[in-house]
Amino acid sequence: MDEWQTKTAALLQADAWRMACLQAVLALQLPDWYLAAGFLRNAIWDAVHQLPLTPLNDIDLVFFDPQDLCTDRETQLEQQLQAQFPGQCFEVRNQARMHLKHGHPPYQHCGDGIRRWVEQPTCVGVRLLDDDSLEFFAPFGLALNWSLQVNINPDFPRREVFAERVAAKRWVQLWPQLQINLE
Repeated sequence: MDEWQTKTAALLQADAWRMACLQAVLALQLPDWYLAAGFLRNAIWDAVHQLPLTPLNDIDLVFFDPQDLCTDRETQLEQQLQAQFPGQCFEVRNQARMHLKHGHPPYQHCGDGIRRWVEQPTCVGVRLLDDDSLEFFAPFGLALNWSLQVNINPDFPRREVFAERVAAKRWVQLWPQLQINLE
């Protein structure tokens, strides 16, 4: 692990709620899964801003299973997790089918979907391994999240969507030290 992964792992391991979420998803035994986006990004931004945990509008669980592209499984997993964590909204998506929604070539693994998300600091995921260690996926690195830089994904730029998301999610109001780079 690099220093940013070590720092992020310590942050998550000190957060009983996030660790409980990771343990619950590990128990589902999904193939190639991550709790992603705001689950990890927001925890880092809260820590840098020295804020209590900001509520998540949803918890993104992504996995990769090309053998079962049915959305019924996603709905069942969402209901199961929401029963375990009342008041939380889980959004579960099989990345093996998400290329169809976005008009991309088929994804080869879960990270193929994550690395296409709109903002660089959102392109992150974490999973708990059987030995209780954490594994991260962060194609732009976790240092970016700790630096509070919010850049558009240069590999798949969608400027209008980027600007709309930053405004709609009220990130600057929640985390005033963020540096939003609209170019």
